[in-house]
Amino acid sequence: MSNRKTRKMLAVEERFRQPLEKMLPEMVTEQGLTATADYLGVSKATLGYWLLKFRIDVRRVALAPGDTMQVYRIDD
Repeated sequence: MSNRKTRKMLAVEERFRQPLEKMLPEMVTEQGLTATADYLGVSKATLGYWLLKFRIDVRRVALAPGDTMQVYRIDD
């Protein structure tokens, strides 16, 4: 990663033993923004900043009953 990480970022990575750029997309998808921020012990504003810094795109999708959606990751 070319961006420098703050002390708080490094502390969270050390506590969870994973890089934030790998951990955040899955957590936000499964738990949502508020629950992820609470779980990590940071504010929603801080989480939003981290998502911007790591260029993680968060999108909301509304599904009708019975609809499903699949997300595919294209590896570099």
